[in-house]
Amino acid sequence: MFTGLIQTVGEVVAIDPREPSGSGVRLRVKTTGWDHHPSPGDSICVSGCCLTLAEPAIVQDDALEMAFDVIPESLSRTKLGTLIAGSRVNIEPSCTPTSLLGGHVVQGHVEGLATIENVDTDPAWVVTLKPPATLMPCITPKGSITIDGISLTVAHVDPDAGTFQVALIPTTLDETTIGHAKVGEHCNIETDIMARTVVHYLRNYAQGAGA
Repeated sequence: MFTGLIQTVGEVVAIDPREPSGSGVRLRVKTTGWDHHPSPGDSICVSGCCLTLAEPAIVQDDALEMAFDVIPESLSRTKLGTLIAGSRVNIEPSCTPTSLLGGHVVQGHVEGLATIENVDTDPAWVVTLKPPATLMPCITPKGSITIDGISLTVAHVDPDAGTFQVALIPTTLDETTIGHAKVGEHCNIETDIMARTVVHYLRNYAQGAGA
């Protein structure tokens, strides 16, 4: 479980095929100046995807290198499949019972890829995204949304266009990857679990409730 509050931005240093062929890749990410010390088996959110640390982290000076095994399912359904050496990723460790829940409840279960339709920087920084149509009912104005692991508030929803907008503050622009977002790029998205649960119930069970 995560909060969507990014703690550091890492850089992909290697993507190594796993043997046997077709079993996924070993993703290596390096970050600097991060005081977290994860252990093998720990869950780390990498740009919105919950991954498991596969081996002891390599610590050298103020740099930390982590390795994760990414299976074909994750590569095909998330942004992880498009990463290359040098790609920047948002990093957050799993939360604890004493963590401050400054964002919202994030599972790290990416539901799909949204396309960036527009980036407006004047007078405020507003990004317009188009998610898969099946996710639109779970996206609520002023509700929460996770984009590449970042907990954000939905500023506007356009059901007819099938798009939504998020407004970004300077801290988010400076401390995460979304400040470098460009039109046409894809982002991992996860809708709010509470909204998703309500929509699922209404779609599948509400008609027969109480019968």
